[in-house]
Amino acid sequence: MSVTPEHPAGQNRRTLLRRAAAAGLLVTPAAGLLSACAGSEPSKSDDSGAAKSKDNPFGLKDGSAVKVVVFNGGLGDQWAKEDKVVFNAKHAGVTVNLSSTQKIKTEEQPKMATQPSDLVMNSGADMMDISTLVNEGAIEPLDDLLAAPAWDGEGTVADSLLPGTVDDGTFQGKFYVVNVAYTVWGNWYNGALFTKEGWEPPKTFDEFFALAPKIKAKGIAPYVHDAKHGYYPRWALMATIWKSAGRQAVIDIDNLKENAWKADGVLPALQAWEKLVKDKLLLPGNLDHTQSQQAWLDGKAAFIQVGTWLKNEMAATIPPGFEMKLSDYWSLGATDKAPKDVFAGAGEGLVVPSKAPNKAAAKEFLRAVLSKSGSTKFAELTKSLASTKGSGDGVQDSALSTANELMKNAPKDLIKAKFPDFYADLDKESQNLSEELMAGRLSAQQFVDKMQAAADKVAKDSSIKKQTRA
Repeated sequence: MSVTPEHPAGQNRRTLLRRAAAAGLLVTPAAGLLSACAGSEPSKSDDSGAAKSKDNPFGLKDGSAVKVVVFNGGLGDQWAKEDKVVFNAKHAGVTVNLSSTQKIKTEEQPKMATQPSDLVMNSGADMMDISTLVNEGAIEPLDDLLAAPAWDGEGTVADSLLPGTVDDGTFQGKFYVVNVAYTVWGNWYNGALFTKEGWEPPKTFDEFFALAPKIKAKGIAPYVHDAKHGYYPRWALMATIWKSAGRQAVIDIDNLKENAWKADGVLPALQAWEKLVKDKLLLPGNLDHTQSQQAWLDGKAAFIQVGTWLKNEMAATIPPGFEMKLSDYWSLGATDKAPKDVFAGAGEGLVVPSKAPNKAAAKEFLRAVLSKSGSTKFAELTKSLASTKGSGDGVQDSALSTANELMKNAPKDLIKAKFPDFYADLDKESQNLSEELMAGRLSAQQFVDKMQAAADKVAKDSSIKKQTRA
């Protein structure tokens, strides 16, 4: 199971899984998932009667118990066991009943209307649809968590979080989802190989094209990618479009603005990828995500673009001496409007059910999860950044440290395209066209024309509810 978090920066693997889960969720009978909890009983009180303080902001009472359920996928569950230790160091009198599963919806959905677990990690293929949870009042707003003191640092919990974490967990103006994993996307390379050959990782496409002949001379393909899942290449295409055309151009695309796909900077961004294909710089073969990642690890290609779940996903087959390093997506150069913006975001969401018996304990456990000590352990164990600032500091791992460095230097704006989450038809078309462009069967101009036509069709269809991105 992959470690990809759900992230609104275009369709990712978790989003696809979420949609699959939603399909099952939304067809439940009328008396199914949440109808009973949408008003038949009052939510259980947060107030346990204990005195509130900086170290106990929710009034958690000794002698109580909290049931925590986490998703045991690519991240594993050891990180949560470490958080239990952190939690009990401050609240020794509270019993933590921690369990893990891959069947979140199957096991937790039936409890939501009666007596659910106190804290649930809603992730994986069998996950509950977050929009339904929010709309039916099944989960608790956690804005008070954001305002609470940080567990082991100065300021509030909100102050301790990486950019985008609050936004990614906010729905209808309220904060509902605590995403604990922080994914950074970009171009991966083998630092040991580059040091041996004296190669510098490129920052622009021109630098890449200049380096490519040297790479090919060593019998290595300059690039490899997942050719079977269209959202993989779309990550790279949309990141380049953002860097080239700027944030507003992508917002206009998301908002179906007339001729948004024809804005200055969009076509040149796609032409850079078109040139990469035309110049035969891709490793041949119709490889999927794990096959392309393994080919890269086997030294058949110099670069691959993917997120920071990569090391954990491929941990069993990383060759000795292979130094996984992450660099930012390449820019076009001086004409770029946002060359330093980074593609990153938070995922793997924890939620507190509205009918949870011990919401105070659930929120306090979340403070422990987001603590410096807890997030550092998370990074050490998963080789992925946590959503807390500085989680990767001091961790001796090239994959994690390069991602950490990239985020430290990142501007406030994070790359994200939301049209794939807004409109299923545009999602499907953009995936198909991304595959066609990277297969050399479509030009950059044809990509632009076809996406504009698809966007116009959605914009003119009054039966489709329109979404707006600010």
